[in-house]
Amino acid sequence: MEEILAETTTLVPNLTDAMDATAMRLKETFNEGNMKAILEQKKLDENALRLAEDQTREIEKLYKRIIELERKLDAKQALELEKKEDLEDLEALNQVLVVKEQESNDELQKARQELISYFRERSSGAFIGVMKMGDLDAKPFHKAMKRRYSGDEPDEKALELCSLWEENLKDSSWHPFNVSTDNGNLKEIIDEEDERLKGLQNEYGDEVYMAVTDALEEMNEYNPSRRYIVSEFWNFKEGRKATLREGVEEILKQLRFSKPKRTKVDTRCKGSNCQKQDLSSSD
Repeated sequence: MEEILAETTTLVPNLTDAMDATAMRLKETFNEGNMKAILEQKKLDENALRLAEDQTREIEKLYKRIIELERKLDAKQALELEKKEDLEDLEALNQVLVVKEQESNDELQKARQELISYFRERSSGAFIGVMKMGDLDAKPFHKAMKRRYSGDEPDEKALELCSLWEENLKDSSWHPFNVSTDNGNLKEIIDEEDERLKGLQNEYGDEVYMAVTDALEEMNEYNPSRRYIVSEFWNFKEGRKATLREGVEEILKQLRFSKPKRTKVDTRCKGSNCQKQDLSSSD
């Protein structure tokens, strides 16, 4: 019994030591694993933090980009709005200018018509006056008839032929013109192959032909749709339309030359009697 107790006493410390050693090893193993786990977790946490920081920076960059794009978009929209407003202002201004131009043209045409009326009532040898565009010159007709007839017949025949061609000129269905190009611009010229005109030239000569074609060209320029005579304010010296200024200057010149004499009264006193003497002088 004592031996058993002795062995037991010997074994128990050994067993205790063994258990303690085992516990120590287990503790060390646990501590090593725990430390490794802690290190792994720390590494994971660091990676996660680094990833979060990278994502944050990317989000910040994206946000700044969005802000920049919005700013540019706002600026572009503002510029387009400004351009649109400027365009609307220009269109409005253009409409005003068109109206003003039309009003000015109307006023100029009215003034021109008044000058035409003024000069039409006053036939004079002035260089400025009224030209009847499309009016047929009768002189070539008289010359042509005088070569054929004698006595009073030339005048009668010339009047008949001239009247006939005045009616022909009014015929808007007759359009003896060809279209040609002059420096890139379309222009209508007399059709020299027109049967009526060729017959006129062959029978009565070049002067009558030219009188008719001149009247045709004037009508085609000034009143092509209706084909009747139009009065134009004209500078006969230079063979062109007269300007309003030329018309006003001509009227002033006529007024100066037609100014009536002014009567001056000279009063002379002899004693208590005074007698008046009229003295006429011109400025």
